[in-house]
Parts: sequence; C-alpha cells; structure tokens
Amino acid sequence: MIHPKYYALKEKQDAFLARKNNPNKNFYNGIYERYENPVLTRDHLPIEWQYDLDADTNPFFEERLGINAVMNSGALYMDGKYYLVARIEGNDRKSFFGVAESDNGVDGFKFWDYPVVLPDTCPEETNVYDMRLTKHEDGYIYGVFCSESKDKEAKDLSAAVAAAGIVRTKDLKTWERLPNLKTLHSPQQRNVVLHPEFVDGKYAFYTRPMDDFIDTGSGGGIGFGLCEDITNAVIDEEKMTSIRKYHTITEVKNGAGAVPIKTDMGWIHIAHGVRNTAAGLRYVIYAFATALDDPSRVIAEPSGLLIGPRGAERVGDVSNVTFTNGAVVNEKNEVFIYYASSDTRLHVAKTDIERLKDYVFHTPTDPLRSADCVKQRCELIAKNLKLLQEK
Repeated sequence: MIHPKYYALKEKQDAFLARKNNPNKNFYNGIYERYENPVLTRDHLPIEWQYDLDADTNPFFEERLGINAVMNSGALYMDGKYYLVARIEGNDRKSFFGVAESDNGVDGFKFWDYPVVLPDTCPEETNVYDMRLTKHEDGYIYGVFCSESKDKEAKDLSAAVAAAGIVRTKDLKTWERLPNLKTLHSPQQRNVVLHPEFVDGKYAFYTRPMDDFIDTGSGGGIGFGLCEDITNAVIDEEKMTSIRKYHTITEVKNGAGAVPIKTDMGWIHIAHGVRNTAAGLRYVIYAFATALDDPSRVIAEPSGLLIGPRGAERVGDVSNVTFTNGAVVNEKNEVFIYYASSDTRLHVAKTDIERLKDYVFHTPTDPLRSADCVKQRCELIAKNLKLLQEK
C-alpha cells in the first residue's frame, strides 16, 4: 500500500512545479532578464527518487535517498523543447545526471522517470558532474563531463584526479561511453567543452589545463585543441584562448562554460572566472568571442563579469558562486543562459543574439589598471553629460 503521506507531498510538489516564473522587475542591465525563481532545485526531484512509497517497508515515510542540490546543467534546445541534463548531488555527496524538460525554457521543468544511466566503463571513477551538451555537426549529441577519481599517489584522502569523460547519444536516453579525453601536456582536465563544428576536419575541444585537481598551476587559461578521432580523443597541443590575468575576475582560474554560440560576428563564449577574496573564492560568469575562421583566436573581451551572484543566490553549499555549463538558442534567436548559484540551485537569464552581440563586441575591454579604468569611466561620463546638456 502506498503511504498516505506521499499524496500530501505530491499535491504540494505539483503546485510548486506549476508556478509561473517571471522576469525580476527589480533587476535591469539591458543585457538580459533575470528570472524570479530558480528553474531547478532539489524540490523538483520526483518524490519516488527519494522515498520508499511502500507503507509496509517505510511506515514513518522517512527519506531514504535524499537529494542535497540540483545545479550545473548542460542544456539543449531540440524539437521545440528545452532540455537540461542537471548535476544532481545526493545527500551522500555523489553526483549523477538527470534530464528535465520544459516547453518554454523558464518554468515547468519536469524530470524524466529515471536518472541518466551512463555505461560503467571506468572502475576507478568515483564521481561524475557538470556535463556540457554539444549537438555536433556529425549528427551526435555529445556530453563532456568531469570524471573524478581518487588520487592514489597522494596521502591526502580528499586528493582527486579529474578527467574529461565523453558520452554520445541521439535521444538523451541511450548513451554510448567513449574513452576519456587525453591531453598529452596537461595532467588533469575539467570544464572541457566540445566545439559544435569540425575545425580543419577535426574535432575541437576547449580545455582547462591543470597541474592537479584544484590548482591550475601552469595552466594559463582556457585552452583549445584538435583531435582526429573522438572515439579515441587525444590532443597533442593546446593553444590558449581566454587568458587569466592579474587582478581580474579570472585571476585564480577560468574555464569554458556553455557550448559557444555562433553569430555572424564570431563565436560567443559564456565562461566562468574565479578570483580570491577574504571570504574565499568568488565565481562569476563572463563572456568573450573568438573568430569564425579560427575559433581559438579571441576577437572580443568585454570588461568584467556578465553574471554574478546576487541576493539569495550568494547563499548555499559553496557560497558566492555563479557557474554555467549550458546555454541554448531557439528559432527566435532568444538565448537562455542556465546558471547555478552557490552549488545549490539552477537559474535562467534570458537575452537574444542581437543584445548578446552588442554586449560582447561593444563593451570596452578591461584596461587592467585603476588609473586607466577611471579614465575610461570619465570618458563615458563626459560623453553622457554632454548629451544631457545638449538636451
């Protein structure tokens, strides 16, 4: 017999899932709309994923397999629907993936009946997370994610090794596991993104060279590399694209986020940057563009952050964080940027191609010194005061 408490929880959850999500009227920057409610939280997870519904085996209706957070999600727009492959973290700290879909991309996201079951081909793999979804011109949908294993050489029990796992699918239901990406000159990789088109007839990856699991070390920023065969992906050389710089939002580290968006002016990248503060690391989202004829060559770098944690977004398991690994463009050229806050929940910011291009290609670059930043701002103020006086 189903425990009667289930029906009370289900009624409450159905009302929660049915609520509409509206743009936040208290926020404006002209670049995008920020929405009032998260699009995915742990409260979106099906009750049957967490509770034994049987009154005989769970008489107190206690949570058996709890969910701690739903966050960093790959995103795909396909056949008029919006799909998120979310990172779901259980109370046991293990992450796994689940597919949620929506008709409009801002609310009504519902998870499929079962989580994603990846082929278990790596016995040493302990944890998986942060999948980027690329609809590639070869006809497959690729998922590139972090495959984490224990560092057997280290005495520190928390030491880990990060690799870029690769899977592919046609329907988000049946997944084929391919060998992990190998980068010959980088011991570890995280935040790897597959470019959606062939480059010089090869598969192209944006990488994040790392000396170990936490520190980027000699890794100077976001890398770019080519491989002949994605079924045995090996990158011999990584060129650097978006470079880390002193006293900027990318000072500590940066990494590729969403799959690049193709426009007539260049490929727009939505990435994350990290700096250190007295309160710990601060993660924000920024944008840059690379050339259509050479996706490794940076052609535009607007100054500062695109999205940073605000208000309640600053509070969570890992506070003061915004992070993205998914954005989609629909047939109306609307852009949906899905970003997590503080490793706890997932939000959406909505813009369009024209506004995004305007931001990326017409926002001034960071002059890197306070004196020059003041000069830059004074020039803007002078221009505006002149306009106001002329009026």
